[in-house]
Amino acid sequence: IVATNSICQGQQVSILWPLIFESGHTIHFAHTSFKWKNLASHNAGVTVVIVGMTNNSPSRKKLFYANAQDEITVKVGEHINAYLIHGPNVMISKRNRPSNGLSKMDFGNKPTDGGNLLLNKTDVEDLHLSEWEQTNFIRPIYGADELIKGKQRYCLWIEDKHLNVALQNDKIKGRIERVREARAASTKAATVALADSPHRFDEMRQTGDERVIAIPAISSEGRDHLPCSYLPSGSIVSNKCYALYDAPLWNIALIASRLHWVWIGTVCVRLEMRFSYSNTLGWNTFPVPTLTDKNKEDLTRCAENILLAREAHFPKTIAELYDPEKMPENLRQAHVQNDEVLERIYIGRRFRNDTERLEKLFDMYTKMTQNSAA
Repeated sequence: IVATNSICQGQQVSILWPLIFESGHTIHFAHTSFKWKNLASHNAGVTVVIVGMTNNSPSRKKLFYANAQDEITVKVGEHINAYLIHGPNVMISKRNRPSNGLSKMDFGNKPTDGGNLLLNKTDVEDLHLSEWEQTNFIRPIYGADELIKGKQRYCLWIEDKHLNVALQNDKIKGRIERVREARAASTKAATVALADSPHRFDEMRQTGDERVIAIPAISSEGRDHLPCSYLPSGSIVSNKCYALYDAPLWNIALIASRLHWVWIGTVCVRLEMRFSYSNTLGWNTFPVPTLTDKNKEDLTRCAENILLAREAHFPKTIAELYDPEKMPENLRQAHVQNDEVLERIYIGRRFRNDTERLEKLFDMYTKMTQNSAA
C-alpha cells in the first residue's frame, strides 16, 4: 500500500488495522512518513507511507526511514505494528479521562461570533473604554498563533452582571447585536439557541480567573519540544488550543518532555507532518508512572526552570526560542534536565533513543489498559 500517512495515525489505526491483522496478514516492511515527490510541475502537498503486507511473514521485518536530506536508514526487528514501529499490535483508543492522576485537559473556548467578540489592539482602542470597562470587558485571548508567534489578540468577555453597563457603549452593543444575528442565521439549532446570549462565547470552559496551561492544537514538527505556555489569571484560551485549568505546574514538565513529544508524534493524527494534538487520544492515553510527592516536587522545579529560562529572553516568542538552530543554551539545558528527571522516574536512567522511549510507553499502555479492563 502507498497511502497518506493518516492510515497509521489517530483513530484510523483502531478502525483499519484490526481488520487487516485478523485476516492473517502482517506488515513485513514499511517506509515511514515522507513527502511525496514526482516529476510533475506542481507536486501535491501529500505525506505518504509505504506498507508491505503478507500472510507468509518473514522473521526479519524492515523499517525504512528518510531524514531531511532524503538519506535512507533501515532498522530490522521481529514485528512491525500499525504505527510503523517495531513492537506488538497495540491499538491506542480514545480515553475520556487521563491516567494516574494527571490533570484534566479540555478544549479552549469557542466564540461562534461571526468575528464580533474577537478584537485586535486597534479594535480595543476604538471602543474608547474607561479603565474599569477595560478591566471588566476585555481579556487577552490565546490561540495557536498567539501562543507560538506572540500575536496580540483580545476578546469581549462580559459577565452577565456587567451586561447592562456594557450595552451603554454603542460599539460594544453593535458587536453583540451582530453576534445575535450571526447565530440566529445558523443552520444548527444549538447555535440558534445561543442567539439569546450573544455577549457570551458559544462554548465556555472557563470563568476567566484561572491560571492556564495551554497547548496549541496544531504545531510544527520542526521543534524538539511541544509548545506550551503558562498563562496568568485573566487569560482566555480559544478553541485553537487545549488547556489545563488551575492545574499543578508539574504537568508542564510532562507536556514539554521528549517522552510526550514522541508519544504525540506516534499516536495522534498529523497534518502532513505537523502535530495535531488531542486530549482524548494523546494526553489521556499518555502512560505515566504513579508519581510520588517528591516526584511532583522535582518536576515542578523543572517546569519552573523552563519558564524562567524563557523569561530571561523576553520578548522572544516560542517560535524564536524553540528554533532548533537558535535555541538559547540555558533553555536547552532546562529541557535536558527536565528529561533527565522525568526519564529517571520511568526507568531509573535516561532512555538511549526514541525507539526505547516508545517501546516503554507502549508496554506501559498495554498494562494500563489491561488493568482498566480487569
